[in-house]
Amino acid sequence: MEIGWMHYLRQRQVLVFFVLLSMSGVGAELEPYSVAEEMEIGSFVANLGKDLGLGLTELSTRGARIISQGNKEYLQLKVQTGDLLINEKLDREELCGSTDPCLLYFQLLMEKPLEVFQAELRVEDINDHSPVFTEREMILKIPENSPLGIAFPLSNALDLDVGSNNVQNYKISPNSHFRVLTRKLSDGRMYPELVLEEELDREEEPEIVLTLTALDGGSPPRYGTAQVRIEVVDSNDNAPEFGQPIYKVHIPENSPVGSLVVTVSASDLDSGIYGKISYTLFQPSEDISKTLEVNPVTGEIRLKKQVDFETVLSYEVDIKATDGGGLSGKCTLLLQVVDVNDNPPEVTMSALTSPIPENSPEIVVAVFSVSDPDSGDNGKTISSIQGDLPFLLKPSVKNFYTLVTERPLDREERAQYNITITVTDLGTPRLKTQHNLTVTVSDVNDNAPAFSQSSYTLRVRENNSPALHIGSVSATDRDAGANAQVTYSLLLPPHDPHLPLASLVSINADNGQLFALRALDYEALQAFEFGVRAADRGSPALSSQALVRVLVVDANDNAPFVLYPLQNGSAPCTELVPRAAEAGYLVTKVVAVDGDSGQNAWLSYQLLKATEPGLFGVWAHNGEVRTARLLSERDAVKHRLLVLVKDNGEPPLSASVTLHVLLVDGFSQPYLPLPDVAAAEARADPLTVYLVIALASVSSLFLVSVLVFVAVRLCRRSRAVSGGGCSVPEGPFAGHLVDVSGTGTLSHSYQYEVCLRGGSGAGEFKFLKPIIPNLQLQSTGREVEENSPFRNSFGM
Repeated sequence: MEIGWMHYLRQRQVLVFFVLLSMSGVGAELEPYSVAEEMEIGSFVANLGKDLGLGLTELSTRGARIISQGNKEYLQLKVQTGDLLINEKLDREELCGSTDPCLLYFQLLMEKPLEVFQAELRVEDINDHSPVFTEREMILKIPENSPLGIAFPLSNALDLDVGSNNVQNYKISPNSHFRVLTRKLSDGRMYPELVLEEELDREEEPEIVLTLTALDGGSPPRYGTAQVRIEVVDSNDNAPEFGQPIYKVHIPENSPVGSLVVTVSASDLDSGIYGKISYTLFQPSEDISKTLEVNPVTGEIRLKKQVDFETVLSYEVDIKATDGGGLSGKCTLLLQVVDVNDNPPEVTMSALTSPIPENSPEIVVAVFSVSDPDSGDNGKTISSIQGDLPFLLKPSVKNFYTLVTERPLDREERAQYNITITVTDLGTPRLKTQHNLTVTVSDVNDNAPAFSQSSYTLRVRENNSPALHIGSVSATDRDAGANAQVTYSLLLPPHDPHLPLASLVSINADNGQLFALRALDYEALQAFEFGVRAADRGSPALSSQALVRVLVVDANDNAPFVLYPLQNGSAPCTELVPRAAEAGYLVTKVVAVDGDSGQNAWLSYQLLKATEPGLFGVWAHNGEVRTARLLSERDAVKHRLLVLVKDNGEPPLSASVTLHVLLVDGFSQPYLPLPDVAAAEARADPLTVYLVIALASVSSLFLVSVLVFVAVRLCRRSRAVSGGGCSVPEGPFAGHLVDVSGTGTLSHSYQYEVCLRGGSGAGEFKFLKPIIPNLQLQSTGREVEENSPFRNSFGM
C-alpha cells in the first residue's frame, strides 16, 4: 500500500471550469467542506443553497449541477433542498494514498445564467487500518561482544491511515538485554531500533526471541506484531562502512528497464567470513521494491520498471551492507527522476453550444481547459484553431479558454463548421493534441423567397378545357425548415383592379402551378396580367412578387363570314356582264371576314363550281371574280358560280357563296329575271307581261337605236374601267352603300353604290362603279395595274 502513497504524491487534478457569457463571477469559490471517510451513501455534507444565499427554487430553475474530477460522481446535489450529499462511499486511502490532506475538488455549475463556483471537499481519515509488518519474523545475528548501546534497526510496520492514525510508537516484549527506540524517517515514517542494554553471553543464552508491537495513534489505538529472533554469534569487531553516506543520482523518466542507476560500495576491515559483504535494500516501500533492485554481491542498483516523473518525482531508500558476522552498515540513495516531454497536452471540454443562431453577435461556442502533466517548458502549452474560420480563441484563467464567434454567422453562406483545436506544448520534441468540434448554425428567417424570373409569359390556346394546367411559377428560399417553405397566392394587377381574376385562373399554393378555371375566348380576351406572391412560413413571414402575363393563343374556331354578296335568303344577287367585256373584266368581288387572327384569318378564294367552266375565274387572295376570256354568242346567258372562301387554320374552315351572272348585250336591254322569279311573276300578274310585250313591239325601233348607241359607249368605257351590276328584284336591301373596310385579306377598301328599283317585270339600273376608296393611297391607276395581268394569273 505504500506504493499507492507515493503514487498520489503528485496527482493531476482536472478542474472543470465554466465561463459566464458576460465574464462576470468567474472563479468564485465556496468555503471548503470536510467529511469523514467511509460515510454512508446519502450522508449530508452541506447546504449549498444557504452558503450561496439562494432560494430553494433558484437552484432548480438555474439548472444547478455538480461537476467532479475524473468523471467520478462522488457527490450529488438535491436541487430541491440545496443539500450536498455523499453519492458513493469515500475511501481516503484509495483516493489519496499517503497524501494528507486528502482533497477532492468539485464545481457547482449554474447554467441560467452561466456561473461557476469552485469548492473542495476534505476527506478526513478515520482509524480503520491496523499496523502491519512486512516481515512477520526478523532474524538478527548479534555478536556476543557487541558494546552496550549499539542499535540494530528493525523493519517498520505499515499503516494505511495518515496523521495520528498512522504508526506512532513501537514496544518490545519485556527482557533483560534489549529495549526499543522509535525513530522518524525524513518522510515522516516511524521505524524501530533495537538497543543493547546488557551484555550478551552466547554460552549462557545463544538465542533470544522477542515480540515487537507497533501502535498507531487512533482512539482506541490499533496495533500489529512481529517476532524478532536474535541469534548470539561469536565476536565480529568491525562493521561494514560505505565510501559515502548519501548517493544522489538523476535518471531520465524514459530510461529503459534494467538501466544502471548507481553502484554502491562498502568495506569491512574484518577478514574471512566476517569480511564478506552482501547488499540489500533496507526497509524499502512497496513501490521502491517494484522499481529498484540491488545486486547483493556487486552493489549495482538497476531499474526493475520504468519510472514516471508525473507519478513519482523522487525515490529515497537506504542500502544495507551486512558482513558474514552479522554486522551491518547503511547509506542512503536519493534518486531524482528527470522529466522528459513524454505526455501530450490534454483537452477537457467543459461546455459546448451547438447549434448557434445565425446573425447573432459574439457568442460563446465552447469552454475547455488544457493541461499537461509534464513540468517546465514541457508542461507549457499553446492553443490555436484554423485561421480561416470566423471564430476566436480567448484565454481565460488557469489554462481555460473560450471559443467565441468573431462576427455574426450566415447559415446560407455556411451551415456547419468543423473546428480543430490544436494544443502544442513547448517541450523538445513538441507534442500536440487535436480536438475536433462540429458547430452547426441554426436558421433565422432573413431571406425572402426569390422567383426564378421577375415576370412570366404563359400562352394558352383558346377553347381550353376547364382546370387546364397552363404553367408554373417557382420561387426558392435560401433559408431552411419552415422558413424555406413557400406558399403562393394571386394578386390583382394594380392597373386593372376589376379583372375577374378569381374566375379566370387559380394557383396551387404549395407548388405554384397555375390552372385556367374556364375556357378562354381569344375574340373576347386576348391577354391579361396578374401578380403572384410567394411568402415563406417564417415569423415574421417574408414575401416577394412576380408578374404573370397570360397570352390567349387564337384557335381556328371561326369560319369565314361573307359580307358581300349577302346571303340572307332573299332573292339571289345577279351580276350583269356585257357580252362585249374583254378578258379580265371585273364581274364582282366576294368580300369576307374571319373572326380569328393571324394565319387563321388569312382567307383564300376558290371557284368550286361554274355553269360554264373556264369562263370565269376567282383571284385566290382578294376574291375578285373576273372573266377569264372573251365572251361569245355561244355562251349561255345565265351563269351560276359557287365560290368557296377558306381560311388558313388547322383544320381550315370555309364558307361558300353563290353568284348569279347574267350576260347582256347592252345595259339598255331589259332586265331578264331568273326563270323561277319570272314564272312566279307571270303567275302572279299576266296582264303585266302582255303590257310589256306590247310596249316592246311599239318601241322596238326606238329601243334598238338607243341600245346600239349605248353599247358603243359602254364598250369604250369598259376598257378604261370595269363595273358590275346587281339587281334585286324583290325584298329590301341592307343599305344603298356596302363598305368593305380592309378586313381579312383585302388589300384596299371598296365602296359600291347600287340603285335598284323593283317593278312589274322590268326595271331600270345604274351601272355599278367604284366610288373613291376609303384609303386615299389607292388610285385608278393601281386598279388598272392590278387588272392588267389578270389573264396571265388565271392561266387561261
